[in-house]
This record gives sequence, C-alpha cells and structure tokens, in this order.
Amino acid sequence: MKKSKMTIKDILSINGMGVMIAFIVLCIALAISTDSFLTAGNIMVVLRQSVWVGIISIGMTFIIATGEIDLSIGSVIGFTGMCCAAMMKNYSMNIYLAMVLTLLIGAVIGFLNAVLVSKLKIASFIATLATMQIFRGLIYVYTQGVPIFGLNYPEFQFIAQGYVGFLPVPIIIVIILTIIFWYVMYRTKYGRNVLTIGSNIDAAKLVGINVGRIKTSVYIIMGVLGAIAGMLLTARSEAAVVEAGSGYETDAIAAVVIAGTSMAGGNANLLGCLLGAVLMTTIRNGLNILKVDSSWHQVVIGIVIVLALIFDKFAHQDKE
Repeated sequence: MKKSKMTIKDILSINGMGVMIAFIVLCIALAISTDSFLTAGNIMVVLRQSVWVGIISIGMTFIIATGEIDLSIGSVIGFTGMCCAAMMKNYSMNIYLAMVLTLLIGAVIGFLNAVLVSKLKIASFIATLATMQIFRGLIYVYTQGVPIFGLNYPEFQFIAQGYVGFLPVPIIIVIILTIIFWYVMYRTKYGRNVLTIGSNIDAAKLVGINVGRIKTSVYIIMGVLGAIAGMLLTARSEAAVVEAGSGYETDAIAAVVIAGTSMAGGNANLLGCLLGAVLMTTIRNGLNILKVDSSWHQVVIGIVIVLALIFDKFAHQDKE
C-alpha cells in the first residue's frame, strides 16, 4: 500500500507547530538584526515579562476550549492588583490576608462573568467586553488616575522579585500552575468535559455534562489566575498603576490561538500557549531593541493576531 505524503498543511495542522515555527523564525531574525537579543540578561528579561501573559494564557486556554472568550482579563489584572495594593497600603491589612482576599475577588469576578455568559446567555464577547470596561473604570474611580505607590513589603516583593536558587519565583509559579492545569486538562474527567463542550455542546448535554457548571468553573479559574497575575505585576513594579494589564487580553488570546487551540473550541494546547506567551513578549522585546516607535507596537501585535486567526482557520477548516 502506497503511503501518502505529508503536505505542508498537514505539518502546519500539528498542534503547536505554528507557534514553534514562528518563534524560531523570530529568534533567528532578531539574532541577526541585533547583538543584544541573545544575551543571557535579555533572555531572562523576556522570560520574566512572559509570566503575566503566560499565567492568563492558561486560563484563556480553558475558556477558548469551551468555545467562549474573555476580553475582561486585562482589566481584571489591573483591578485585582489595585485591590491588593489598596488593602495593604491604604487599609494596613495583613499582607497574606490581602493576597487571599485578592484571589477571592478574582474568583468572584470570574463568577460574575460566568453568570452573564451561562445564566443570562449573553454572548461571551459582549459580556466580557462590558466587564472589561466596568473594572477598568472602577480602577480610575478609586484611584482618580493616581497610582498606589510604596508597596515595599519584603514578603509581597518576594513573589515577583525573589529567587529560589537560580530561578525567579514568578517562573516557578508559572511552572507549578502549568503542571497543575496540564494534569487537570488532560488527566481528569473535568478536562475531558471541557473539551467535549467545546467540540459539541449538544452532545455534551446528551451525555449528562452540566455545561453551565463547567463554563462557570472555567471563568472562575480565569478570574483567580488573573488575580495571581495582578498581584505579581503589582509586586514587580511595587505600585498599582491605572493601566496595569491593559492589552494583556489580546496577547493571551493570540498566544492561545497560535499555540493550536481553535477559537471554535474542542481542543487545547496548554504547553503551547506558554510558548505563545513567550513569543508575544519576544515580539515586544524585539521591537524595543530595534527602537521601533511604541505607537507601532499595537499595530504589529494586531497583525500577529490576524495571522494567528488565519492560520487557525487554515489548519482546522477540515474539522469544521
């Protein structure tokens, strides 16, 4: 029997192949065009700056795998970071209690998004677009545009600036979260249910999966991960600024899609989304090294997202 040849489309449709090729090409291009890109210091900078997007990309993978979206997560990062900073600085709350309450706030926000999407049946794009505006607006209402400075608490700074051995604590946190959620996605019934809902929601209902409960849980996961990212970002800068997390939702969506997770739902590449997050950060880092005007950064990121969506459509059109 004659073996069929693997086409370029077959290669590109391999989960995560797109982000791997894009990352390699980008690194080669930047290494050729600048002497400072491949230095140990710059590589560590890229990895550290990838943490925030990497964390929320894990949650975004779960949400997109169910066929939904979350545009509010950038504002959630900013809002939860502000809440944590305010509790510690303005209300003199115990640092650890403030961090626990911040996680709970993230969970509540995720639950509110889930109510809009699962209970009230509002399209997730519209629902989370609205909550994105609400929480970004609340940041301005509380701070009046003035950052909360002076968060020089050693225990709080440690989670974003500390090291365990030679590894930065934020990278360790990402590794731990990745292991946990990789196991949840690929080794538990819950993960199979998430993918089943994204593949065929009607079939999921027929086999007894509680679709509303699963969708609620993934939004809560997203909210908690957003709170973790918010605290890390705030601890890193030692301040809660009004624009914290702005635009991170687009980076996370792009990271997830170029990793091979279809916008239609039903599949997920959890490890690939982290490489996608590094890719998005590398793009920004490369633009800075090349001294490209910052006003062009969003243009480039937008083009990357469009290309990611085109690639997703091309790679998965036979599965639709």
